[in-house]
Amino acid sequence: MNEVRRRTAILGAPGYIGQHFARLLHDHPAFEDPILVGSHRMVGRRLEDVWALEEAPPAPLARTQFQSLTPRAIAALGVSVAFSALPSGLAGTYESSLAQRGVAVFTNAADHRPDPGVPLLLPEVNPGELARLRRRPRGTAPIVANPNCTATGLALALAPVWGLLRPREVHVSTYQALSGAGLPALVDKSTGNTVVPFIPGEEEKVDRETARLLGSVGTPRTTARFLVHAARVPVRDGHLEAVTVVARHRPTERQLRAAWRSFDPLSGDGLRTAPHPPVVLADGPDRPQPVRDLWAGAPAPARGMAAVVGRIRWEPPFLRLFVLSHNAVRGGAGGSVLNAELALKKGFVTP
Repeated sequence: MNEVRRRTAILGAPGYIGQHFARLLHDHPAFEDPILVGSHRMVGRRLEDVWALEEAPPAPLARTQFQSLTPRAIAALGVSVAFSALPSGLAGTYESSLAQRGVAVFTNAADHRPDPGVPLLLPEVNPGELARLRRRPRGTAPIVANPNCTATGLALALAPVWGLLRPREVHVSTYQALSGAGLPALVDKSTGNTVVPFIPGEEEKVDRETARLLGSVGTPRTTARFLVHAARVPVRDGHLEAVTVVARHRPTERQLRAAWRSFDPLSGDGLRTAPHPPVVLADGPDRPQPVRDLWAGAPAPARGMAAVVGRIRWEPPFLRLFVLSHNAVRGGAGGSVLNAELALKKGFVTP
């Protein structure tokens, strides 16, 4: 990792993803402790006042106050990298304004995902997406988007075996945690005793974004169909997915398991937040589970960054399995931090 530490800011710092950004960026060798940017109503409040994560906030940041800052003001403070936890619909214009002022943006929001010059990046799966940054307007800093949180876990789990299977169809039913809807869902008592079989726009995002992510694996474009059901369940963190792949090819189960176990394309790259391995195979008929497998990923800075695959059943042409990933870490703040580490290593972020 480059020795120069960049000045950083977290956009939407009071929110659930923003708090995970604060946890991950504290004491990072490539990034200074961040400026915490919030709305006008949060000015003067401190990170510890809104902290909702189960572990304590980083001590040096706990008493840091939120600031309401324009893109111009952020750039004037010498910030070179911003991590965005802004809500989709509000993020796009703000992030574009920062990039125009020379601030690189790594975003969890959906606004820029369709832009042809913005990488939709999952580093272990499609690192070549960073080449899209060469199309950005001269004089602007990069914007890099991480994918939808559910698509992230699904694509990471399927990438190692995608070329072996050459799927025709992928059927997915998701059991998505409350935190995927943000802090309000965690404190809403009406969500604690029900399953909601609809998440607006989620099924379309999983379909579209997973196909894009896996389109670079094994073949120029994937022709597989993704058929998705999405439901919200009363679990705090962790998106569980039941997956059935209808395969064209028929490798052995031993070949499939070997592909998962050997998959570690970022090994040796020195990226702090990259898990090794990025896909963990869980033993036992009742795994993976959020309560047991949510924080998979090693070394310590990569906790929560691995996807966990279990209940593997291969009855050609049908591969059935469950996938678990931490929606707020791998599918949220951690994904953006890892994207920034890779972009930095590849020279797309300047001091």
